[in-house]
Amino acid sequence: MHRTERDKMAVGEWYCCLDPELEKLRSAARAAAFDHSTTHPDRRGNIGATLRALFAACADDARIEAPFHCSYGIHITLGAGVFINTGCVILDSAPVMIGDGTMLGPHVQIYCAQHHKDADLRKGGLEIAKPVTIGKNVWIGGAAVILAGIHIGDDAIVGAGAVVTKDVPPGVTVVGNPARVV
Repeated sequence: MHRTERDKMAVGEWYCCLDPELEKLRSAARAAAFDHSTTHPDRRGNIGATLRALFAACADDARIEAPFHCSYGIHITLGAGVFINTGCVILDSAPVMIGDGTMLGPHVQIYCAQHHKDADLRKGGLEIAKPVTIGKNVWIGGAAVILAGIHIGDDAIVGAGAVVTKDVPPGVTVVGNPARVV
């Protein structure tokens, strides 16, 4: 049976991100993010119908400040009371689950895609997607970067500018590059 690049991406196998079907999905996400980012200032933060419909799941009271960017949107789940500040980028080639009450500071970046280390394969668009799970009541400071495959436990704090390369246990604070428990 022939599997599409989207099928491979969905099951966590190496896939080609230069695929036309994936580009069509990214185009829809760009349009939804643009629609959200150009809403009237009185409605900023409220997630527009186009973006909300794109997400896998989104609580009614979740908020995203503009501008916002995501790769696909279809892999994003936002829990109740989630707040995402301005300039957030979520490259959701795998599921991104953000738990209830979690807050992301400005310019937080979440990357699910990992490009191939072999230069020739990388040039050909080969990458693998790994999910990111962020628990409940987590605070992620501005400009933090969360890498592919990371799990952040409930009630954790990620300091501003941290680069999270390893899982973060519940209730701890991590800072730095790479992020370390303090």
